[in-house]
Parts: sequence; structure tokens; C-alpha cells
Amino acid sequence: MKGIDTVKSWIGAFTEIGLMLLALAIVLALLVGSSLPFFGTVTANIMGLVKDMGSNGLVGLITLGFIFWLFSNRKLA
Repeated sequence: MKGIDTVKSWIGAFTEIGLMLLALAIVLALLVGSSLPFFGTVTANIMGLVKDMGSNGLVGLITLGFIFWLFSNRKLA
């Protein structure tokens, strides 16, 4: 069981790093624009995702709620 807890903590740490990089990419893309080599299309991708979910009506709303639930109920081990 200790091995599973170790893997869970690694996954949690990588997820935290990913969310921090996503937040950094959004802020940098909004401040500098879409000319950033690595973070440039992050805001466009997020806007496209929201547009796709919005055009799918109830299914998109349920999917968005599920994504929020996944991120809000996440706890590090």
C-alpha cells in the first residue's frame, strides 16, 4: 500500500505543477499576447473548449460540471 500512496503523491505533485504552468501560461498570454513560443495558444485553446461545450447545450454543461468536480474534490495524499 505504501507504493500506491507514493504513486498517488507523485501524480498529485505533477497535477499541481501542471495547473501552476497552466495559470502561468494564461497570465503570460494575456499580458504579452499570443506571440509566446510555448504558451501562445493556451488562451485560444481554452476559448475553443468553452465554445465547444457551450454549443453542446446540456451535455457541455454536464461535462463542465464534471471537470469542475474533478478539480475541486482533488486531495493530495
